[in-house]
Amino acid sequence: MEDAAQEKQIHVTIQGAAQESKFTESAGKAIGNQQSSVPLLNQHKRWLLMALFALLVLFGQSAATLLGRLYYVKGGNSKWLSAFLQVAGFPILLPFLYNTKNRKNNSTEQTKPPSPIVLGSIYMVLGTLLAAVGMLCSVGLLYLPVSTFSLINATQLGFNALFSFFLNSQKFTPFIVNSLVLLTTSSALLVLQNDDSSGSSKSSKGKYIIGFICTLLAAALCSLILSLTQFAINKILKRQRVKELFDFLIYESLVASCILLIGLFASGEWKTLTAEMNKFALGKTSYTMTLMWIAVCWQIFSIGIVGLILKVSSLFANVISTLGLPIVPILAVFMFKDKMSGVKAVAMLLAIWGFISYIYQHYLDDLESKSRKKDVSSNEISLIQN
Repeated sequence: MEDAAQEKQIHVTIQGAAQESKFTESAGKAIGNQQSSVPLLNQHKRWLLMALFALLVLFGQSAATLLGRLYYVKGGNSKWLSAFLQVAGFPILLPFLYNTKNRKNNSTEQTKPPSPIVLGSIYMVLGTLLAAVGMLCSVGLLYLPVSTFSLINATQLGFNALFSFFLNSQKFTPFIVNSLVLLTTSSALLVLQNDDSSGSSKSSKGKYIIGFICTLLAAALCSLILSLTQFAINKILKRQRVKELFDFLIYESLVASCILLIGLFASGEWKTLTAEMNKFALGKTSYTMTLMWIAVCWQIFSIGIVGLILKVSSLFANVISTLGLPIVPILAVFMFKDKMSGVKAVAMLLAIWGFISYIYQHYLDDLESKSRKKDVSSNEISLIQN
């Protein structure tokens, strides 16, 4: 009797252990599936955001550059106004900033924000640099042919690689180096094209030198702004949220707009704007619409640039921006009846090749990241089952 009871108790114990083991195994599988699905969803979301920001950069840069050339070709001549328009469209972002602040209370992030003095200093420095870039680019575009302007702007990649190496510990792989070489070569080829059909007048030697120096300085400062923005977001703010994106865009643009507006009035160019509008070849309404859309398109470009910095790096943002440089001469064929040369076609193909090379490197990085996360999940499941 006692032996039967003891055997029954052992049977119950073994059955309970088996059920517990089965439950533990199913729980481990459920946790593993949940952990593997969340990173996959995040990766897809990240790639979609990268694609969206890249499209904003390419569209905004191309449209703003073409409209800026239209302004000069049809009778515009104000360098300060041209620079001011690059940053003056920031008020259209205020509703988005207000919306992100309303969502702030729902955030679980507890990172302590920097002091107002630190934030104010960041915005003042970056805004001042942004105003300088706008003015230097305006002078360069006025005095240089578009192909030479594009060639010098391609040096942004070299400057950005240098700044990113010191400020953001940017790592270089063979695919990234290949991408930088191809994109720089793509833009460099544009200098070989004949600019007789570009609509730009021949500048004197003195103005050409001024335009060359201004554009080179603008390329260096633009790269410095991108690297400093990434450094400020990652190292000082230590928060990568949409709110920081709009904070940087709006407050930098506000500082730059104030500086350029003061320059516009101090230089006396504002006195000629009425006559400039009356003499504009497309009419007063087109003059106003051209200025408005230049401002809007530059803000679209800025959103894309800072978004790419936020999600990837300042170097990647510069690569996407460089990819757009050959697009402008291609579109100018349809807008300004420029001739399509073989050099332009080769430049476009090299730009696409370089872009694919850089994207492939990020694809490899994602595969490596997924592999590491999968190994971590497998280890956690093993610990649960043991």
